[in-house]
Amino acid sequence: MLSLGIYIIGSLLVISTIHYWRNPKSNGKLPPGSMGWPLLGETLQFFAPNTSFDISPFVKERMQRYGSIFRTSLVGYPIIVSTDPDFNYFIFQQEGQLFQSWYPYTFEEIFGRQNVGSLHGFMYKYLKNMVLSLFGPESLKNMLHEVEKTTNNNLNRWSRQKSVEMKEATTKMIFDITGKKLISYDSENATENVCENFTAFIKGLISFPLCFPGTAYHKCLHGRKKIMKMLKRMLEERKSQPRKEQSDFFDYVLEELQSKDTILTEAIALDLMFVLLFASFETTSLAITLAIKFLHEHPKALKELTEEHEAIIRRRENASYGVTWKEYKSMKFTFQFINETVRLANIAPLIFRKALKDINFKGYTIPAGWAVMVCPPAVHLNPIKYEDPLQFNPWRWEGIELNGASRNFMAFGGGMRFCIGADFAKVQMAVFLHCFVTKYKWEIIKGGDIVRTPGLQFPNGYHIKIFEKYH
Repeated sequence: MLSLGIYIIGSLLVISTIHYWRNPKSNGKLPPGSMGWPLLGETLQFFAPNTSFDISPFVKERMQRYGSIFRTSLVGYPIIVSTDPDFNYFIFQQEGQLFQSWYPYTFEEIFGRQNVGSLHGFMYKYLKNMVLSLFGPESLKNMLHEVEKTTNNNLNRWSRQKSVEMKEATTKMIFDITGKKLISYDSENATENVCENFTAFIKGLISFPLCFPGTAYHKCLHGRKKIMKMLKRMLEERKSQPRKEQSDFFDYVLEELQSKDTILTEAIALDLMFVLLFASFETTSLAITLAIKFLHEHPKALKELTEEHEAIIRRRENASYGVTWKEYKSMKFTFQFINETVRLANIAPLIFRKALKDINFKGYTIPAGWAVMVCPPAVHLNPIKYEDPLQFNPWRWEGIELNGASRNFMAFGGGMRFCIGADFAKVQMAVFLHCFVTKYKWEIIKGGDIVRTPGLQFPNGYHIKIFEKYH
């Protein structure tokens, strides 16, 4: 009888736990949705890969079932998912008032608990101003020549190879630029392969958070550990052997650390360097690889892009002169091409926030403390705003000038946390396209596959053979 009683009590506890989990309390009407199983939620469905440019099946199925705002649970957190342009815009505009930046514990383990995305208020603004010293307009003007030189050197080297895997090659090219600016990294003479460590890191970035040897998540944390160890060693070396003049962003960070009234700590400084290196390593290379894919698949776009850049060269006093800031700002079709590429690339596919108080929106209550996940792909692939949304069409941007984010375009985030490096990414893409279409032609050796996880999209195995145009 005792064992039967224990069994009945245990069963009742399980039933009540499941009931409470699936029917969370709220001071109003929650958005519709499912919380899945206790703790696990709908995590397994969320992490299923997607091999197309379309909205992930997880989000798309729930949009069709529940509407543009719905609830779910991922890795133990109750989350409101927003695919609603108005709600997304409201969230970004209310940063620091009704919402604040937030990421799951597993993200904080990966990027650091004091990374710039997890900081708020004055400290966030302080770090943002630091980074703007590197990626602000005046700095970008001075970097144009270096970006073009590095691009030309890499394209020249690729043209002498049998074939090039574009994602890997462009990643290394961009890291040559930003790694040098951030930490004076020289891939030719470096004793440690930072790219290799970041590759392991990225493969596990959006993976089920099981930290056992052999899992993608474990490899990701191990990659972070190695990179952070390198950054810590570099910091100690520079403290013991200070440089007479600033040569990179790390020197600037060290100077801030050693200033009398600094609020910067070593932990925050190292996490900042890690995040900046990651951003430079992954996102722009993905967009450039997809840009080449789109050029190959859309001859009309290639023709118009080539004509624009050859016209720029013809207008120069000397054709060998490099790209000027005035020329860069004149690249109208190039910016249309870039906008359409990043719209489909969705390089910022998930953006997290947390509700600071109960919020009412369109008849629903978002409870205080709940996470909110903004889903830009659902906005970028909305057929109401974008005709044939899965079709690459740079002409849809004709006459449209983008300055930051809007309700229907948030490729670089939005609000006060709009990506600081957005303009730098555009510079790199525009300069690469200028050099590529004016000097080279190419053929596809292997088309590769698009594999999209909830967090990142990987154009795997995209091999091309590059030839100089006039040889």
